Parts: sequence; C-alpha cells; structure tokens
Amino acid sequence: MKTIILIGLGSGLGGALRYWLSGLVAEKIGETFPWGTMSVNVMGSLLIGLLVAFVDSERILMSPGSRQFLMMGFCGGFTTFSSFSLQTFRLMQESEWLHAGGNIFLSVVLCVLGVFVGYKLGQLVN
Repeated sequence: MKTIILIGLGSGLGGALRYWLSGLVAEKIGETFPWGTMSVNVMGSLLIGLLVAFVDSERILMSPGSRQFLMMGFCGGFTTFSSFSLQTFRLMQESEWLHAGGNIFLSVVLCVLGVFVGYKLGQLVN
C-alpha cells in the first residue's frame, strides 16, 4: 500500500507540473504544433536518464520507495505519451500529415536523446 501511495503522490505532482509547464509553453510559442507536450516529454526523459545514471553508479543511494516515487510516479505523471498519441491522432484526423510526422519523429528522437544526455550528465556528476 505504501508503494501505491508513493507512486500516486509522485504522479500527482508530476501531472500538475506537466499541466502548468505545457500550458506555459503553448501560451508562449503557440498551439499549431504540440510544443508543450514535446517539452515535458523531453524534460521527463532527461530527468529519468539522470536518475538512472545516479542509481546505476551508486553515487546516490536511493531507496526503492524513492525510486518508485520519482521514476514511476513523478516522471510517469510528468511525461505525457498518451497526450502525445492523442494529439498526433488529432493532427492525422485533420490531415496535418507534416505536423503529425514531425511530432512523431521529433518526440521519439528528442526523448531518447534526452535519456541519453541525462544518463551521461549523471555519469559526469561526482
């Protein structure tokens, strides 16, 4: 039960931050392309890469509960792959093929790159 509560709390915090940040990005840049969703997905990927690097290297000792709160809860609530999928689907419904393809390509490449960069940054931190 403790694990479920930790994940739920992390997810709630991540989801609230996602809502605020993606809205801010959309307000500043515009909504013709889902930049807000992409931004949180890339940042969440970077963060989870950092966390995994720290845990893998044992530079920080993190309890299983802390890992579940941060990785499964916070990062899971913060990143928005279901929103990404729905927005891409909507672009396809509207025959916005270039935007849909760009969203798919950039989201996958930038998020995987975010995990890689986060992991490498985590390895550099002493």
